[in-house]
Amino acid sequence: MFGELQIFRMAQGLARHAAARQEAVARNVANVNTPGYKRVGIPDFARLYAHRAASGDGIGLQATRAGHFGAGHGYPTPAAREVAGAREAPNGNSVSLETEIMDAATLRRDHDMALAVYRSAMTVLRAGIGRR
Repeated sequence: MFGELQIFRMAQGLARHAAARQEAVARNVANVNTPGYKRVGIPDFARLYAHRAASGDGIGLQATRAGHFGAGHGYPTPAAREVAGAREAPNGNSVSLETEIMDAATLRRDHDMALAVYRSAMTVLRAGIGRR
């Protein structure tokens, strides 16, 4: 029942997206000293949501198989890809620890926002049915 409400799907999509981006950040940090490692990332949720809205088909991004994040849901998350234009160190590694720390802080904020939206929507629903 609650999974069909747009606000819950959006909050769930944002939380899943933040988790997938955090996984990419963790992978980058784990390989910060690996020679030849290329930084990976996922575009932010707002950019993907805008792409979805602009596509006009109501779908935008698509999961290609059931195991993908968001498969069967309204807000799928794409797989992490190599970040183009990232500066490389002399050993060929393109990970900057400072950038990853900033990304992790942003992702924490995104996840907290998803939880706040979910909690607020639950409060409104509970008020609507007369429960606290």
